Amino acid sequence: METEFTPWLSLGGGMMIGASAVLLMATNGRIAGISGLTAKIFTRSSDGEARGVSALFVLGLLLAAPQWLLVSGGWPQQWVPSSPVLMAVAGLLVGFGASYGNGCTSGHGVCGISRGSARSIVATVTFMATAFATVFVMRHLIGA
Repeated sequence: METEFTPWLSLGGGMMIGASAVLLMATNGRIAGISGLTAKIFTRSSDGEARGVSALFVLGLLLAAPQWLLVSGGWPQQWVPSSPVLMAVAGLLVGFGASYGNGCTSGHGVCGISRGSARSIVATVTFMATAFATVFVMRHLIGA
């Protein structure tokens, strides 16, 4: 399997992720951790403002693909070479990991490391090492 790397699109996407994290922190004092923001939408809370900000941020993420369609004239290309059952298991494992690690790649990897959080650095090293090992096993040992 070959992976297509597009450095300019990747750089642009990374800059937009960083800008959105800074903007959320500057305007609302909140960390742009997607698992935490999504959880805040579905939990009972007396803070309606936090729920609304979280919902708007997640909605912005969901609107990225339709905006790409408007700009480029085509949907983003994505190919996932897996079965639906494997995808469901992977999603559950990622959800468990985000819950167990008190955050996800956006909260720890983007926001936590930039703040110098030791806990976030350890969490990021852990999930990156796990991802590297998973890709190695899947591509080179199993051949998937």
